[in-house]
Amino acid sequence: MKKPELLMPAGNLDVLKTAFRFGADAVYVGGDMFSLRAKAHNFSNEELACAVEYTHFIKKKIYVTVNITAHNSDIEELKEYLTFLESIRPDGFIISDPGVFDLAVKYAPSVERHISTQANNVNYLTYNFWYKQGAKRVVSARELTLNEIKEIRANIPEDMEIESFIHGAMCISYSGRCLLSNYFTGRDANLGECTHPCRWKYYISEETRPGEFFPIEENDRGTYIFNSKDLCMIDHIPEICDAGIDSLKIEGRMKTALYVATVARAYRNAIDTYFENRERYRENIPIYLEEISKCTNRMFTTGFYFGKPSNESMVYGESTYVKDFVYLGTLLNTETDKVCNTECTRCELIQKNKFSKGDEIELLSPGNLDIKTCKVLKITDEDGKEMESCPHASQKIFVYIDIKAGSGDLLRRGPLCNYQG
Repeated sequence: MKKPELLMPAGNLDVLKTAFRFGADAVYVGGDMFSLRAKAHNFSNEELACAVEYTHFIKKKIYVTVNITAHNSDIEELKEYLTFLESIRPDGFIISDPGVFDLAVKYAPSVERHISTQANNVNYLTYNFWYKQGAKRVVSARELTLNEIKEIRANIPEDMEIESFIHGAMCISYSGRCLLSNYFTGRDANLGECTHPCRWKYYISEETRPGEFFPIEENDRGTYIFNSKDLCMIDHIPEICDAGIDSLKIEGRMKTALYVATVARAYRNAIDTYFENRERYRENIPIYLEEISKCTNRMFTTGFYFGKPSNESMVYGESTYVKDFVYLGTLLNTETDKVCNTECTRCELIQKNKFSKGDEIELLSPGNLDIKTCKVLKITDEDGKEMESCPHASQKIFVYIDIKAGSGDLLRRGPLCNYQG
């Protein structure tokens, strides 16, 4: 059995490096144009060139999303953009529009073409159609069961690849083709500007009683009627591999480095352990689930993989997100030092959230899923002035912690950490 690719999202160059450091085999990114995540940071052309160069230097893969539903006004710019991408040679494009596909064949012939989930790929006839057009890979629709994917695998060429989402946000509409955002706000989901109205709270209004709003309730806590839980398949790696999926895709190009690191590390461990020792993988499932739950989530479901989802796949109540862990920053440079004759690690970072001297926090490193708790012994600013806390987001600081750490490691604070405030 071939080990599948672990494919992680990256919204910027720093997150891309984090994804690879924590176990990704490949990443997918979007440029400033023609990508279905307009609110993400995305990559300028210069950043894309750097990202491709870095990725190939470490012998990994990078795919660029060009998956909007293109209008006539997009065509000339698309030609220029694809010509540029041909010059930097990413490993593949993710495309949904047949017209964009034809342009990619003409203007970037050396780059593989992958068919986006936005193209609603639900049967092997569709896969074979795209194979004949020159596609290397098709991303399955989220509405497929594992048995359906297995049947597709049995009816397509051996060298055609299947990519499937196994973790992250679920859309209420068929493979992301939703019009709610456009209707309510004028921001088109199919042009990358979705405002996620499926996650808003709704009330009923009766025409003869204007101004009176009645809650939509299914239980005593109320409900968000479209509110899907997040997909999570980390405890079903055997079934995924048995279905013949080549690339395991994680959703989230707008997620933080902490999210990407946490998810990549957990799935990397789960996949590798399954291929090395299946019994140990089964024993470790509670550990994988515990770790994956530490990143921001909306509780978990297996989506459509084992049949049509039930009402239990929906989120109920006032709070839809679980966010127990706070991202503090990624270590830029580290060196051994001493504080009050105690050996420690001096860490340079751009802090993301407040923490204080004396706090107990966690260090996230690549590799196994052991929890590393450390104490903040000292904090200084760039000029060496000591600080009791770091309340200013994006400030460059130096943090002294009482365990070894390496560049690229992440700091986070969990609910059980001793937090000084």
